[in-house]
Amino acid sequence: MKRIIAIVRPEKMEPLKDALFAADVSGMTIAQVMGCGNQHGWSEYFRGTEVLLNMVPKVQFALVVNDDAVDGLIDLICDTAATGEVGDGKVFVSPVEEVIRIRTRERGEDAV
Repeated sequence: MKRIIAIVRPEKMEPLKDALFAADVSGMTIAQVMGCGNQHGWSEYFRGTEVLLNMVPKVQFALVVNDDAVDGLIDLICDTAATGEVGDGKVFVSPVEEVIRIRTRERGEDAV
């Protein structure tokens, strides 16, 4: 099993969520996050003083999926979230050693 973390633009949340459900993803966690990277934020003026706002709002999707689904989901995420501009986001993939469903104590793929 693998965990996919995708950090995308806020306006891509609904289209990506719909695309993942259409791809039969059984569940996901979505969180509003702040971050900085190549986008570097922007400048605003507050009471006549320039303030650099370098934390940009993003949306983070977290999925745990079977190994054979990873490549297809990465393609889906990239196709859905891409605008072609700096700040489209990142996808991180990492191994998952174990999953346990709390209610039933099922383990592994049965718990996903």
